[in-house]
Amino acid sequence: MALGHLRRAAAALLILPVLAGTALAQGGDPPPNRVLRVVPHADLRTLDPVSVSVVITRMHGLMIYESLFAWDSQLRAQPQMVGEHSVSPDGLVWRFTLREGLRFHDGQAVTTRDVIASLRRWMARDVVGSHLGARVAAMEAVDDRTFEMRLSRPHAFVTYALGSAVGQIPAIMREQDAQTDPSRQISTTVGSGPFRFNRERWLSGQRVVYDRNPDYVPRAEPADGLAGGRVVNVDRVEWLIMPDAASAAAALQTGEIDIWEQPALDLLPVLTRRREIQVDRLNTLGTQSMLRPNSLFPPFNDPRARLALAYATDQAEVMAGGWGDERWWRRCDAYFVCGTAYGSEAGAEGYARPNLERARQLLRESGYNGERMVFITSTDIPPIGRMAEVVASNLRQIGMNVDLQVNDWGTVITRQPRRDPPSQGGWNLFVTNASGATMQHPLTNIGTDMSCEGRNWSGWPCDEEAERLRAAFLDAPEGAERTRLAEALQRRLAEVQPYRVLGQVDVPYARRANVQGMLAAPVMVFWNIRKQ
Repeated sequence: MALGHLRRAAAALLILPVLAGTALAQGGDPPPNRVLRVVPHADLRTLDPVSVSVVITRMHGLMIYESLFAWDSQLRAQPQMVGEHSVSPDGLVWRFTLREGLRFHDGQAVTTRDVIASLRRWMARDVVGSHLGARVAAMEAVDDRTFEMRLSRPHAFVTYALGSAVGQIPAIMREQDAQTDPSRQISTTVGSGPFRFNRERWLSGQRVVYDRNPDYVPRAEPADGLAGGRVVNVDRVEWLIMPDAASAAAALQTGEIDIWEQPALDLLPVLTRRREIQVDRLNTLGTQSMLRPNSLFPPFNDPRARLALAYATDQAEVMAGGWGDERWWRRCDAYFVCGTAYGSEAGAEGYARPNLERARQLLRESGYNGERMVFITSTDIPPIGRMAEVVASNLRQIGMNVDLQVNDWGTVITRQPRRDPPSQGGWNLFVTNASGATMQHPLTNIGTDMSCEGRNWSGWPCDEEAERLRAAFLDAPEGAERTRLAEALQRRLAEVQPYRVLGQVDVPYARRANVQGMLAAPVMVFWNIRKQ
């Protein structure tokens, strides 16, 4: 009798995952141990990962879309949607064949028509994409699974670009979605990735819900960064929006949530004392904090005014204000991130410490005469709001008339791309953060693109010499010459200041100890994770 009970119990355990998946497919709720509850750093406001470079939208994009290649934990490009690829001896003709089993969430097979339309839209929007796109002479389908990309000149970073996890990601969408005007955001959410967006359960400002895609076929390789097999071990991921840090900390301690993506640093001592909570770093490159001026309008259309920002701001004061304990942050004046292959601080020696008199002089030389400076920020992401307050105080000390306007983060990110004059809804300054993976390379660093066509990132700085050096770097062979050009580019950037580097921070995350399988990646992803 006892043996019969054991056999029936074992059989029941074997069919539980199947029943959970069936319930989910029918619109029911999976059991708690199959739901991963996460407090993200911000609310999701924009659904189109090709329209904006906002991190939360990028995280959303990686849940539901895929790209042709993906970066592993060492930021090397590995095939993702691509099964096979080749390049001609002259480096001008690339041929890509999609792997089998790729289907969109609506059941349609992914074809090269979808891929080509998606890449064209991405190349019209993204810094990395536009650089590659400038050398693409043609993209043509060979058949439904194979296409060719013909270049006018060789490009050393083709697969690296096609796997980009920074800026606006090269997400592969359905052809009808990808044909949307690149300047317009799409509102559809049909990808081919490991999760499906659950629009019915999405409640802006409260929760975002993703369900496991039961039809997704992962790659066979082990997960490594964003590359390899994207195996989903839970039935649902819920992002719960909790702007109040104390509430998030309490929820993590009681087990109401499983992961807190960016815990408040002043609460870490409380969390680390709990054995059921683990605090860790997501990757080794950290995050770069920056002050971005708008170069379209006075005074920051003059590089002297932008340089004044560097002399006026005290990195230690700003970073301590934003991030607290110095064990989490460091001074750094390298545009391409301290501690990396191209992390030189050359040219920044003069403003390693504040020089307010020099800042005032440069401001006067730029023609500034007390005009109101619109500084947009938000307290929804507390470190950003606190850093902005410190920077505003620094700038007032050099005579700048700062109007610090605090809005919700969604308003800030929708205002950033506006090119209107500051007096008509535009802006002069904002503070933000960008992942070290984004900023560590001249190709992917969105802030150092100073191309003068006006297609670069919000702020739109223009400098032909910086662009000449960046282009030379990207064409140079790997090795000493590329390193030399990276340092020359750093010196030029330190002079013309497309943005003020405020410092570098290792942003930790916190999770319950029963959550295993977190991946070292440029942004947090939710495949490979198990709840024990």
